[in-house]
Amino acid sequence: MSGTLSPIDKAKFVAAKRAVDYVEDGMKVGLGTGSTAAWMVKCLGERIRDDGLRITGVATSTRTAELAQKVGVPVVSLDEAKWLDLTIDGADEYDHNLNLIKGGGGALLMEKIVATASDELIVIADLSKQVEALGAFPLPVEVIPFGWQTTKALVEETLVNLDVLGRTSALRMNGATPYVTDEGNFILDLHLKRIGNPRQLALVMNQIPGVVENGLFIDICDVVVIGHGDGSVEVRDINNGAVEHEKIDVPETDNLFVDIAD
Repeated sequence: MSGTLSPIDKAKFVAAKRAVDYVEDGMKVGLGTGSTAAWMVKCLGERIRDDGLRITGVATSTRTAELAQKVGVPVVSLDEAKWLDLTIDGADEYDHNLNLIKGGGGALLMEKIVATASDELIVIADLSKQVEALGAFPLPVEVIPFGWQTTKALVEETLVNLDVLGRTSALRMNGATPYVTDEGNFILDLHLKRIGNPRQLALVMNQIPGVVENGLFIDICDVVVIGHGDGSVEVRDINNGAVEHEKIDVPETDNLFVDIAD
């Protein structure tokens, strides 16, 4: 495998590989959405196949559910699972306090619901997602389709009084039509450049009529596993302040991962 993976894909793989070590037999596990989370689902499928791991997964999107079923990870609804032992997911940005921007893949609502219904959230990412201040990545805000242009105007008006550098927003598109989430909503991507007070912004955004949820994950993440292109990982635990460094074995070939896609 290592001969076919780019450094960035190797970083995603080793982060995912290390994160699934947190999963124990009998756990109920939230399954994130995105390219890095896809590696994690594949790694879980490998453990189920080779080690006899028994878990129940709750997917944060239809595409994650389809991938999980494909690789042999059992999936149930959150209502069936009720509460989860842990969730493993990616992030578009994370800061030194492990506050996150998520939702680049369009699943922020389900991701936040699943993450907050878990005892622990483990984020897997590469070093490029680490920032001093959140906001370089556009902040996704999920809105209902009814009156979305009015909601957009209200969002931009609200941003005038908040500690951000940019105040423009754009409706996320899928070709010539609006992108539609699994819940049937639209997404506004806010181009803020820098968010001075993420906690305040998250609270204010969710008070605007028409806004369903925003992509700021504040005080939710417990651990971040950072993958590097050389096959090493750094594990940061926000609860105990621990930082660990490890080297992950990357096999030359592994048929389980040949069809991975972003």
